[in-house]
Amino acid sequence: MDVRYTVGRNEMKRMTTEELRAAFVNTKLWEKGRVNLMYCEVERGIAGFAVPAAKPLALPAGRELASAFFCERRELGALNIGGEGSVTVDGKKHALRPLDVLYVGKGAKKVVFASKSAKKPAEFYLVSYPAHKAYPTKPVTFENATHRRLGTKAECNERTIHQYILPGKCESCQLVMGVTRLEPGSNWNTMPAHTHERRTEMYMYFGIEPEATVFHFMGPCDETRHLTVHNRDVVVSPMWSIHSGVGTRAYTFCWAMGGENQAFDDMDGIATDDLR
Repeated sequence: MDVRYTVGRNEMKRMTTEELRAAFVNTKLWEKGRVNLMYCEVERGIAGFAVPAAKPLALPAGRELASAFFCERRELGALNIGGEGSVTVDGKKHALRPLDVLYVGKGAKKVVFASKSAKKPAEFYLVSYPAHKAYPTKPVTFENATHRRLGTKAECNERTIHQYILPGKCESCQLVMGVTRLEPGSNWNTMPAHTHERRTEMYMYFGIEPEATVFHFMGPCDETRHLTVHNRDVVVSPMWSIHSGVGTRAYTFCWAMGGENQAFDDMDGIATDDLR
């Protein structure tokens, strides 16, 4: 468990690129045959990967959680970005194809990840937040997600937002989770930018080709910074920070939030002219 501690908006202004990356970016969570997790002090969020190969992988609790099992006081979202696989929760197996999601509710004692083929393993991206209530474990397939087309070709941001875990689709305590996929020729996500004063967000970028990169913009609107990210990198976005990106080619990313409420459109918009 890699632990990241809170950095405030005032401290951020004095940080070097290396210090910013150490605080907000994780490039080492994906590892074949392992479960790797990052614990973020902000909202007590956890992000990570479980990449089972020849053998299934059980989700550990870790001493950082001081719990008998991972979901004792937590809920979990698992997005498969690899080959076909499954997640078994307390003995019940849920098959997940690429871009399917499984919500695991508070109280689930044993969570095990497996791949259908070791040659093309499943890659489960995991996001978890504390939970106060036990909602049912529920799979949401890519086909059954809510799909929203946004953006224009003129603004270089034609994209589709695929919503999986949110009120009315899959009930949770505070976790909201989805995927945004940009069309070829479009590069910008979340522009005009915004912040979430009541929530913390995490982005996991994927579908980035080896020779491509994404410039992720963060910081308060009057003092922005950029972070270069690559395939399967995770970026933490605290409440005071914008979270927007532009790629050298089209890409996809998973967004997930936890905090005070779950309204998808609860955001504080920032005019492009106000960015510095």
